[in-house]
Amino acid sequence: MKFENVTVTKRANVYFDGKCVSHNIELADGTSKSIGVILPATLTFNTSAPEIMELLEGQCNVTLAGESKAVTYKGGESFSVPGNSSFQIEVIEPVHYVCHFG
Repeated sequence: MKFENVTVTKRANVYFDGKCVSHNIELADGTSKSIGVILPATLTFNTSAPEIMELLEGQCNVTLAGESKAVTYKGGESFSVPGNSSFQIEVIEPVHYVCHFG
């Protein structure tokens, strides 16, 4: 699986003391995505735009804002997060992901 004709931001986004590292990419059509890895930890992310988190590998439990029960996701699955919201992710096995914005 790969993206063709992309622009990659060289400098990595490093969050939570290195527990999440990603790179921003822009496709030829102007679509923005983030590709990265989250190491085992429990973290809370805030969203400004809607996101679809596509898991390539790994396993995690996700609790969306306003929800009380976590849902387990693994490689090959994805979950959606509304804009101006948040989610808590408990990473069980390192998660390799693509975040689709918008």
